[in-house]
Amino acid sequence: MKLSIFTLLSCAMLTSGIVLAQEKTELQYFRQNSKEGLNIFETPKEKGGDFDRVRVFIGGDFALQFQSINHSNSLNNLIELGSNFNLPSANLNINTQLADGLRLHLRTYLSAKHHNEAWVKGGYLQIDRLGFIKEGFLDGIMDYTTLTFGMDEFNYGDAHFRRSDNARAIYNPFIGNYIMDSFSTEAFGEVTVQKDGLIAVLGLTNGKLNQSVVVNDNTDNKPSFYGKLGVDKQLNEDFRFRLTGSWYLNKGTTTGSWLYGGDRAGGRYYNVLQPLEGNSNDFEGRFNPRFKQMTAFQINPFIKYKGLEFFGILESVGNSEEQGDGNFTQLSGELLYRFGGTEQFYLGGRYNTVKGKNKASDASDIEIGRLNVGGGWFMTKNVIVKLEYMNQEYKNGFDATSIYNGAKFNGVNIEAAISF
Repeated sequence: MKLSIFTLLSCAMLTSGIVLAQEKTELQYFRQNSKEGLNIFETPKEKGGDFDRVRVFIGGDFALQFQSINHSNSLNNLIELGSNFNLPSANLNINTQLADGLRLHLRTYLSAKHHNEAWVKGGYLQIDRLGFIKEGFLDGIMDYTTLTFGMDEFNYGDAHFRRSDNARAIYNPFIGNYIMDSFSTEAFGEVTVQKDGLIAVLGLTNGKLNQSVVVNDNTDNKPSFYGKLGVDKQLNEDFRFRLTGSWYLNKGTTTGSWLYGGDRAGGRYYNVLQPLEGNSNDFEGRFNPRFKQMTAFQINPFIKYKGLEFFGILESVGNSEEQGDGNFTQLSGELLYRFGGTEQFYLGGRYNTVKGKNKASDASDIEIGRLNVGGGWFMTKNVIVKLEYMNQEYKNGFDATSIYNGAKFNGVNIEAAISF
């Protein structure tokens, strides 16, 4: 009993120490994990806080959906879906300010659709100042430059800044992510330069989601090169304009195939298109081309005028002629109107399509389309409730024996999410 009391007191003291640390200072060069982080893309070059000693910041994300979705296909071989709550998802976020302009991030999926057990999503080291080498070292360069290294998501495109990352759903105005969901966690290093509204990113990954030093006769490892160029300007008090173009290149046959299949959390719509017999798929609702020797480009316009907000995706991905010369195009347009004294309410819609061929020789294009309509309420800057209607259809290009032939799913979802 004494040991239990001592343990509880120790935990309370540790927790209070963490809280006090968070009251005294803020993480530097950090996107806030709350409503304050909305429409923040690359981490800002504003310092945000002073460094006095190493401090650990503990945060988390929690999300729960009530799902009422129906599904069907031409084969009539799908499980029956009802209306109920999904398994809640949760993240543990640890951020450590190691030195002035030097911080570490680690995210663990405590519970996810694909991994019910705790699973480390990834982490990275971000460097915005080099004073730990020598005071004032290269300050003129580091005023505009950020260096990031780790095993985590890398900065291809702008869509990954608006998606739900397992339980971190607070930035996503809807519940589902994009059909072709460009998100992967790989060993990477990148350089970001932001100056006078201009943005440049240059990075390199090893092209692997699952890390291993083992090779065999089929091993063809090649690094993945990616980058971004763009402009982000607050033209006046009411009007902001951002436009970026990103690329991702990999010439290997055993690397670089995870760009649209690197999310270990699973799809955001639960149990859709699951067959009565056979293996289930935790990632249904998304489309992964699974290309080798991949080349991808993504263009993202973002416009915000007062409460009116538009975000778009124009994306093309293809493989080499040796791999079949396949190509898919993704289009997405998202229009929101935010209102209220602090823009705590919003209404809007998103339309997302993917169209193309796995091989140039395929007889017809595959085509998938999704409509999301809904809205949300930020009860506080850390708590959001969303309501959406969604409809996804698999329109063309699927074999008569495919589970996707004539497939569709639609219905209403409610999601509550907390991030701090």
